[in-house]
Amino acid sequence: MSTTRPDLLDPSTIAALGRIEIVARWIVDGFLTGLHRSPRKGFSVEFAEHRPYLPGDELRYVDWKIAARADKWVVKQYEEETNLRATIVLDVSRSMAWRGDESRLTKLAYAERLAAALALLFLRQRDAVGLVRFDDAVRSAVPPRVRTGQWQRIVAALDDPGAGRASFAPVALEQAGRLIVRRGMIVLISDLLMDPADVISRVRALRHAGHHVAVLHVMDPAERDLPARGDALFVDPESEIEVPAASAEVRAAYRETVDRALGEWRDALAGVGAAYEVITTDAPFGVPLRRAFAVRQRLP
Repeated sequence: MSTTRPDLLDPSTIAALGRIEIVARWIVDGFLTGLHRSPRKGFSVEFAEHRPYLPGDELRYVDWKIAARADKWVVKQYEEETNLRATIVLDVSRSMAWRGDESRLTKLAYAERLAAALALLFLRQRDAVGLVRFDDAVRSAVPPRVRTGQWQRIVAALDDPGAGRASFAPVALEQAGRLIVRRGMIVLISDLLMDPADVISRVRALRHAGHHVAVLHVMDPAERDLPARGDALFVDPESEIEVPAASAEVRAAYRETVDRALGEWRDALAGVGAAYEVITTDAPFGVPLRRAFAVRQRLP
C-alpha cells in the first residue's frame, strides 16, 4: 500500500484490499496516526499494565526495554481515564443493499466496514463496545464488552444474515439501551428509510435514561442528487413499489424533497439532544470516524 492513510482512501478502493477485519484495522491505524500527529491527540490515557503481545497489536505499544532484557514481547496496556460503554446499532434491511453505481460500495457494505472500524476504535481505547443488527427485527445482539475476543465476536456478528425487507429501528434501539447497564453511547448507522416519529420517540427515551446518541445517516450519492439518466423506473427495495418517471422532470423536486427530509431528521434529533451526520458512501471512512469520535470525546 502507499503512504496515504487508509482512512482517507476511496472507500471502494480500501474495501477491495482485504476482508472486513483487515480493512477495519488499516482504517483505524490510519485514523489514530492522524490523531497522534495532531497537536491535540483527541483522548488521554494512562498506563495500566503489561500483557503478552498478540498478532495485530500496534508495534508502538511494545515495551522494547523488556523485549531486550528478557527476550519477552509484551505491550503496554492503557486504560482510559473515563471508560465508556457503547453499542453500535446497524441497519441491515434490504434498502441498505442498494448502490447507485457499480463502482461504489452498497450502503450496507459501507456501513458494515464503518461499524467494524468504529468498534475497533472504541476497543483500542479500552471502551466496552457491542453491536445490534436489525432489519424488521433484531438479527444479532452482542453485549458491550472490552475483554479479549470481543473484536472477533463483533466481526463474526457482521457476517450474520438479515432477513426482513423493511427496517424498524425502535426495537433495536431499545435492545441497545438494555445492553448498557449504565450511562453510555449508542451509535445508529442507517439509511433512515423509516418512520421518523418512531425513531425520535425511542431516541428521546434513551436520552432520558442518560445515554448519548449519535445517528450516522448513510446515503448513496445518487440518493442526494438524482442522476440525469432519461426515463427510469424507480423501485422501492422494501415495498417493491414501482414508479416510472423521467429523471430530468423530477430531479429538482426530488432534491428539494430530500433536503427537506434531511432537515427534518436533523431538527428532530437535535431537539432530543442527539448528534446527527449525513454520510455518503463515497466519503473516506475517516470522515464518519472523526465525527463519531468527536461525539465520544465530548462525553463526561
